[in-house]
Amino acid sequence: MEILRIATAGSVDDGKSTLIGRLLHDTQSITADKLEALQAASKRKGLDFTDLSLLTDGLIAEREQGITIDVAHIYFSTPQRKYIIADTPGHEEYTRNMVTGTSTAQASLILIDVRNGVVEQTHRHFYIASLLKVPNVVVCINKMDLVGYNQNAFQAIVEEFEAFAKGVQFEGQQIQYIPISSLWGENVVEKSAQMSWYEGEPLLTHLESIQPREGMTELPARMVVQSVIRPRTEAFHDYRAYAGKVASGSFKLGDEVTVLPSRRRSTISVIERYDEKLDQALPGQSVSISLAEDIDVSRGEMLVKTGEEPVGKKEIHADVCWMDHQPLVHGKMYVLQHGTQSCKAKVVGLHHKIDITTGQVKEGADRLGLNDIGKVTLKTASELFFDPYNENPANGAFILIDPFSNHTVGVGFVG
Repeated sequence: MEILRIATAGSVDDGKSTLIGRLLHDTQSITADKLEALQAASKRKGLDFTDLSLLTDGLIAEREQGITIDVAHIYFSTPQRKYIIADTPGHEEYTRNMVTGTSTAQASLILIDVRNGVVEQTHRHFYIASLLKVPNVVVCINKMDLVGYNQNAFQAIVEEFEAFAKGVQFEGQQIQYIPISSLWGENVVEKSAQMSWYEGEPLLTHLESIQPREGMTELPARMVVQSVIRPRTEAFHDYRAYAGKVASGSFKLGDEVTVLPSRRRSTISVIERYDEKLDQALPGQSVSISLAEDIDVSRGEMLVKTGEEPVGKKEIHADVCWMDHQPLVHGKMYVLQHGTQSCKAKVVGLHHKIDITTGQVKEGADRLGLNDIGKVTLKTASELFFDPYNENPANGAFILIDPFSNHTVGVGFVG
């Protein structure tokens, strides 16, 4: 059964957690004992309805403050497919959490409180979804019950969102607008009788129709070697295989591959997955590959199809989201990790910072602070083999690590 990965986003109190709880409730994904516990907890809070947001606001601080802080992953399924939802925080302070939660999403749900309209955080969330090339964005205009399910209120927000989205939306990105009330379940799983003027589908029906990210098989073949399998037994004395996860493209028996950075070449003789021999390895599959020639291949090196090699570079231009209280500054040294390969990297250029609430570029930035996004140039100690992120997200991202604290301080997307 195929899986659709979704990230939610919205300002504080826009109803993200309630919406997710409603999806779980109305798809009968909540066990009876958990539902009873929710009902009891809601009564203790003095509510005359079941507070479904308690399903996802798992941290004590989240329940006390009524906000989402951490990225929670929620799993549910329908007869058509499985879903993994990353419930990301809405507050500006947690922009870095939004980026990490959205990085693997195939769809983004952006919630807007119909009473407040498009706000600063709405711009931020859509910019991040576009930066990370999320192909499907669903704008859920929530709390329609509080404006009497008024069509004009809905339409005004659609027009406002479309006005600023034009300057940020990338080619091929799909945006769908749905009026909902997550509290009462209107237009969430079932079509709302309260909004007969809305001719589109309810949220779940639309999600069922979204196709997972296509084209990964058609992209250039990339697999980073995570381990070298060399059993120390007499029966497998000459056995050698290279294990890893196929990031993009596909590998078939007989394909000629090039090992990077050594650029040695060989032909695929065996593809195995667990104890099964395969004719082909596809994106997302963890496999082991044996080569016809006995060449030196180590952990961190990359297998690519010959003729599809990325260009090796020691200078990288990238958008970086900064995730540390200590700012990124010109001249500072970090450890850059790309897949399983890492090397030293120095900041040799800090070109601009992006105001992600407006999409405007601020030239002349001298640092990136916590949650800032900007364009930088990095000089690396060894040659790295990236694809541009907008062409192949699976091979176009990296993280920066502080060599002293060993903390992950930034995530980058190669331009």
